[in-house]
Amino acid sequence: MQVGANVAVVGAGWAGMAAAIAHTEAGHNVTVLEAARTLGGRARAVPGVLPDGAPATLDNGQHILIGAYTESLRLMRLVGVNPDAALLRLPLTLQFPNGQGLCLPDLPPPLDALLGIARAKGWSWADKLALLRTATAWQLRGFRCDPGTSVATLCAPLTPRLMAEFIDPLCVSALNTPATEASGQVFLRVLRDSLFSGRGGSNLLLPRVDLGRLFPQAAAQWLAQRGGQVLTGQRVQALQPLAGGRWGLDCKGDTGGTDNTSVPSAVFDHVTLACPSWEAARLVADVGQAPGAAHASTASAWAACAGALRFEAITTVYAHGPGVRLPQPMLALRSQPGQPAQFVFDRGQLDGQHGLLAFVVSASQGDRATTEQQVLQQATVQLGLPPLQPVQTVVEKRATFACTPGLRRPAMQVLPGLTACGDYVDGPYPATLEGAVLSGTAVVRSVGESATA
Repeated sequence: MQVGANVAVVGAGWAGMAAAIAHTEAGHNVTVLEAARTLGGRARAVPGVLPDGAPATLDNGQHILIGAYTESLRLMRLVGVNPDAALLRLPLTLQFPNGQGLCLPDLPPPLDALLGIARAKGWSWADKLALLRTATAWQLRGFRCDPGTSVATLCAPLTPRLMAEFIDPLCVSALNTPATEASGQVFLRVLRDSLFSGRGGSNLLLPRVDLGRLFPQAAAQWLAQRGGQVLTGQRVQALQPLAGGRWGLDCKGDTGGTDNTSVPSAVFDHVTLACPSWEAARLVADVGQAPGAAHASTASAWAACAGALRFEAITTVYAHGPGVRLPQPMLALRSQPGQPAQFVFDRGQLDGQHGLLAFVVSASQGDRATTEQQVLQQATVQLGLPPLQPVQTVVEKRATFACTPGLRRPAMQVLPGLTACGDYVDGPYPATLEGAVLSGTAVVRSVGESATA
């Protein structure tokens, strides 16, 4: 693709904004088309109202970043976000309200893990030695295992306490998939890159601003300053392959909103699909089914692969209590029947919304009302808090793909002039913000490689 090409990026989530930045840096003219009115995709800000009627800024899910997310941090700095101010950096901590659990000290690896495990409260020496032996074995094997291995099988040598208090919460937070169903190989890759990527790689980075301000909104401003456009309320209805690898887009504007700017050009030299996998599968499948379509079998195969992905839900329950403050900004909770949340975050210690707590239920299965009531009761039982008032419960039914053993994920290159990016495309990471932005940044390299192949 020549410098100065007209590029459309379909979707303004984290992957889409990363792809738009990469295309812009490569010298292309970029137009981002977003069906919604809000930037950020599945990591975006949402408005809320506190019990007293005061407005609140929430997120559609409480996200955690880690120090090893080097591409996310690089992009934030590039678009003018200061990670040191926008993120609260803490040592890797998986501690429960009673203080039991793991907290790593600020030391270079592997000393931080060794000392953290040795000091872990509530773990017997049998627990600690089992974890050290197993982790050493993983390291000696290069953090590799058979692709068909589940996390539960991978961790079979560990004790029940370690599974319940360390592996299960770590797995569900990183992969959003229960350990019995989650990919052992992806789990090992996450452990390797977080615990052994250098000092601070395992640190927790908790957002101190809403997810829109953390990256996508600043990215849109960065693009606008360089001639790019981000158009919201523009849903791509269909893709039309044209001669020379160019593409036509059939868009439908949202006439119910305030931003009804029309797409400046319906024909592009290249299109990057940064929309959800099911939407990308729909668009590509339609291309493959068109009469006389070139590359029909390739398009159909890609769409089938993307469409076969299974998804896990995440529920975030926001609740408020006057004067409520947790002993730490984030605590692990004991998830069990009737008490589904695995973590709770004190938004007062993060973004100044005092008394506001965010409870996270990964791999959520219950309905909204039941989950909300169970979490509010869990807060009373496990945190010893007086009854909290519900603020808002957000259910992302397709928050992440189910990261299962041997999962086949669609490729980044779809057809000539058409690529895809997102946390679901083929790659080493689960559905995380870092996986999303890495795929977006890699789009330009993918285009260059396909052009010279």
